[in-house]
Amino acid sequence: VQLQASGGGLVQPGGSLSLSCAASGLTGTNRYMGWFRQAPGKEREFVATKFRNGHTYYSDSAKGRFTISGDNAKKTTYLQMDNLKPEDTAVYFCAARPGSTILSQIRAVTAYDYWGQGTLVTVSS
Repeated sequence: VQLQASGGGLVQPGGSLSLSCAASGLTGTNRYMGWFRQAPGKEREFVATKFRNGHTYYSDSAKGRFTISGDNAKKTTYLQMDNLKPEDTAVYFCAARPGSTILSQIRAVTAYDYWGQGTLVTVSS
């Protein structure tokens, strides 16, 4: 399985940015794809995830500002980020698991088997 993320860049506070992640070789009826981010000096943290059946989960910081969507046929997931803040600055990673997981663990790094290379998002004026 390979995940290819793209779409990062520099944006001003209050602006928007869209990330995408294309998966190759990813199968599984219960598969899900999500996004994490890691700021300098901090641990990798959960942002959002989407199951193949359409169910979505968000972190508190992402809820209301970020929207995760996907194209099951293309095995691609998108992260639309609106009203960006300087504290959203981080390297964003897409991640995936082919099978199911315990939902209470969905925000954990260990709930994902495959990771993309990361794309940098910088929110600054």
